[in-house]
Amino acid sequence: MSTSIKEHTRFDARLPKEQKQFFERAAIIGGYRNLTDFIILTVQEKAKEIIKEREEIIASKRDSQIFFDAITNPREPGETLKKALDDYNAFVSKSK
Repeated sequence: MSTSIKEHTRFDARLPKEQKQFFERAAIIGGYRNLTDFIILTVQEKAKEIIKEREEIIASKRDSQIFFDAITNPREPGETLKKALDDYNAFVSKSK
């Protein structure tokens, strides 16, 4: 039987006393258990936002490049598309 053990690491930050008190006040008002939970959860949410935003920008640039390449360097139509065109042309010529 295997158990997963999370590895923890320490993160220390020096900040002015007033700033720490300000953060502690926000943690209390926000209903967090303690300052550590407030900082970790708040920073984690901000990190997710930043990563999501950057990934969307990267995906958008990639999609734009794919679209541009498709417009400037179109592939030859496949057999299915060719058959659809033939069927369409046959239909149109019968209607005349």
